[in-house]
Amino acid sequence: MLNIETKYTGKTAFLHLAFRPFFFAALSYAVVSITLWFLVYSQGKAILPNGYNIISWHGHEMISGFSMATITGFLLTAVKNWTGIQTINNKPLLGLFLLWLFSRGLAFISGEWVLPTLAIIDSLYLFVVMWAFSAPVFKKKQWKNLAFSGKLLLMLVANIIFYLGLLGYLENGIHYGLYIGFYTMLAVIFNMGRRVIPFFIEKGLGCPFEAKNYKWVDASSLWLFLLFSVVDIFIPADHPQGKYLIIFLVLSLVALHGTRLYGWYHKAIWKKSLLWVLYIGYAWIVLGFALKALSVFTDVSPYLALHAFAYGGVGMITSGMMARVSLGHTGNNVFEPPKILHLIFALLFIGAVVRVILPLFLERYYLQLIEVSQILWIIAFGLFLYGTHRC
Repeated sequence: MLNIETKYTGKTAFLHLAFRPFFFAALSYAVVSITLWFLVYSQGKAILPNGYNIISWHGHEMISGFSMATITGFLLTAVKNWTGIQTINNKPLLGLFLLWLFSRGLAFISGEWVLPTLAIIDSLYLFVVMWAFSAPVFKKKQWKNLAFSGKLLLMLVANIIFYLGLLGYLENGIHYGLYIGFYTMLAVIFNMGRRVIPFFIEKGLGCPFEAKNYKWVDASSLWLFLLFSVVDIFIPADHPQGKYLIIFLVLSLVALHGTRLYGWYHKAIWKKSLLWVLYIGYAWIVLGFALKALSVFTDVSPYLALHAFAYGGVGMITSGMMARVSLGHTGNNVFEPPKILHLIFALLFIGAVVRVILPLFLERYYLQLIEVSQILWIIAFGLFLYGTHRC
């Protein structure tokens, strides 16, 4: 399906551009990490030594493991197109990949030295990604792309805060680190989505269409999301004024991002899997804001909003991005993608419905619904991973 081994004139193709090793890493880790999470959740298996809480591990690895692998592959490939400068490849790229890999594996080793070493290696990985992206941007003076550099820096800061909390040096550091990292990762998704989704829709429909974008939506959604993130992370959930401020912010974000989706809409997107997966993924994020509002004054779990963002939004958007970028950079026809992508994207959508929507109506089966959603995620990304070696 997506041939990550396509040859080029020179060294090993697998290490020529970052999307090859890091999309492979993201797909593999999507299967492995959620399989481990399923075993812990359903069977009560203890898998982590050193006092590393499994829930904290799950949250961190979905951000710094799966999502950052996808972001690394996308940004270090895209910045080559934007600047015309070759990003790190061959041995330096292999070294970066190994930093990511060691950061995932060290958590399963026992020893007092493990967590400090893990903190250093994982943070070094994020620093190198930031440097590898920013160097060509500075060289070509493409200052608008520094927005991504700033977000990568914030991801690094969030990671350091998380490990300071994990090591016992910073009270509430785990909470602050996870949520700063998560909301920063969402901001990266917004930035990438605003840049490429309307472009992909215009080019992929096969008919004349101009996606509408509004500068007032771009500016206001950015600043309101920043304010929402600060309030949600640092103001206690039971703070009276904080509740009303959160309601105002999330409903404003629903309206703004809904307006953006409306401007991008064309009925022909439903005929193109590489388009509807991105569109629906973005819609899941809008739904996440709505569920966040619902959770403030009702007994609806805030984790439903969290997983609308993560499972539906990030899961579908990153899978669509990986498919689109991989096809485009390996000489495949992005206008006639493999039919198996329909199944993969549909499984992720159904999994998000099971994880986010059904618990609203079938609360007594909440644990079972989570397990079903985990299985659907594993199957979807397992098929995706299998497809990378089929042609």
